[in-house]
Amino acid sequence: MTLERLGADDLRHVIESFRDALHLHQTAVNRLNVYPVPDGDTGSNMALTLASVVAELDNAPPDLEATCTAISHGSLMGARGNSGVILSQILRGLADVVRASDGTIDGGVLADGLAAAAVGAYGAVMRPVEGTILTVVRETAEAAAAAVAAGADLLGVLEAAREGGYASLERTPELLSVLADAGVVDAGGAGFVLLIDAALLVVDGRPLPEPPDVDELAEAIAVAHGDGHGEGGIADLRYEVMYFLEAPDETIPWFKDVWAGIGDSIVVVGGDGIWNCHIHTDDIGASIEAALDCGRPRNIRITDLLEQVEEEKWVREGSGGATDEESPLALTPATTAVVAVSVGDGIRRIFHSLGVQRIVSGGQSMNPSTKQLIEAVEACPSDCVVILPNNKNIIPVAEQVDAHTSKTVRVVPTRGISEGFAALVAYDPEADIEANAAALAESAQAVTAGEITRAVRDSSCDLGPIAEGDWLGISRSGIDAIEKTLADAATTLLDKLIDDDSHEIITLIEGEGSSVGDTRRITQWLADNHPHITAEVHSGGQPLYPYFIGIE
Repeated sequence: MTLERLGADDLRHVIESFRDALHLHQTAVNRLNVYPVPDGDTGSNMALTLASVVAELDNAPPDLEATCTAISHGSLMGARGNSGVILSQILRGLADVVRASDGTIDGGVLADGLAAAAVGAYGAVMRPVEGTILTVVRETAEAAAAAVAAGADLLGVLEAAREGGYASLERTPELLSVLADAGVVDAGGAGFVLLIDAALLVVDGRPLPEPPDVDELAEAIAVAHGDGHGEGGIADLRYEVMYFLEAPDETIPWFKDVWAGIGDSIVVVGGDGIWNCHIHTDDIGASIEAALDCGRPRNIRITDLLEQVEEEKWVREGSGGATDEESPLALTPATTAVVAVSVGDGIRRIFHSLGVQRIVSGGQSMNPSTKQLIEAVEACPSDCVVILPNNKNIIPVAEQVDAHTSKTVRVVPTRGISEGFAALVAYDPEADIEANAAALAESAQAVTAGEITRAVRDSSCDLGPIAEGDWLGISRSGIDAIEKTLADAATTLLDKLIDDDSHEIITLIEGEGSSVGDTRRITQWLADNHPHITAEVHSGGQPLYPYFIGIE
């Protein structure tokens, strides 16, 4: 039976169905991104944002007012990435209009809500760009308003909104050349139109659309690329910085002006003293200092865009980054204990063997929260704890822990698994924390780190074009190798990183995708070209990176 109006329960059903649709289409939406290494970008960020909204709804009273408040608050606090922050503003605009209605949602309320969503989305972005989710939500709202003017009911408004939204999505490459070059439509827009599909499911029982076959989508993108790789490359601005800012509303225009000078992809949404802030920048310090000048930043999250990996794998396997309880050491009291962030069963076992008392699941784009790190610290058998973040993105989160526990906490800013292993060579559980922190930091700094992953789409970098399926060798300075085989990528990277005058040991940590044959080719290359260097091989089991490399 077709519904003529929606109540609070129906609205919750729409949001839950939208979450389900985003989860179903997550991989396909991610595939629309043009960045070449595995990442957890638009689809994952939108899906995680909706998961936070649904979690908020689960704890809210059933009336319409409470439902709208939960949608607004849950989307603001749970927004992930640029796309998630924009989506939160869309949901907040829609919820504000619905909250002011007579308790139900008809075609007119829906159209007004979509219009408010479009205004909120454009207002959140410092430099609005057409051909993005902004265009799609605006033109969806315009189609809905036209249907209301023509006398359409709720179903008619939704049908018009869907037709207008998908037509707008198909036109996005005409408005944004980078999409045309890549042969894709806008990822954020593709995620947004699923909201209308979710509403049609509730109103008229229409099934959610099936996601496109990812392999067919990849083939279509390859055809669009032709023999070249387009003009697009890796983003010029390397870091994504996000945090909540507690600041008076009147200071936000000044704050936005400061951010406008240090980055792009700027989105600042919120109100009443709490703001969700997102920027791409090369100057992490300045992006955080701007917040300190007008208020207090918290829940700081920094992502190196060259090192992102699939966040949905973390969500599926890591249960939100929960503290790992597998194979813990017997918690024998120590003067100084160690907490390490890790991914992969083999890597966890190695960390345990090196004396780590507690391990928290996480890694690139799998950032555990401050709360999860605090819980691990509190579980350690010592009043003094060293944290090894083992990723650049997690260092700022780890540095918040000391202020929120009665224990003494020091962070050794390890930026990768290889640095974490190297640091622990100097660990003495009976030494005091200051001596341990200094010794671990010095030991970590002595290692040169690299990693091998595979390009998931065509792109380019300073070395030249990157084709989907190419193997990439990545060091702290960026992409240093592009090869057709895994072993060649590893040896090319090693050739650039090895210094025969100072290096003696190379550690290869095998992950998913490595093979006995590739490892043998790498170690044989080392024996032939650098016979004085000893190679050590460990099974790490990490996803997406067949090899982590440490050179000492």
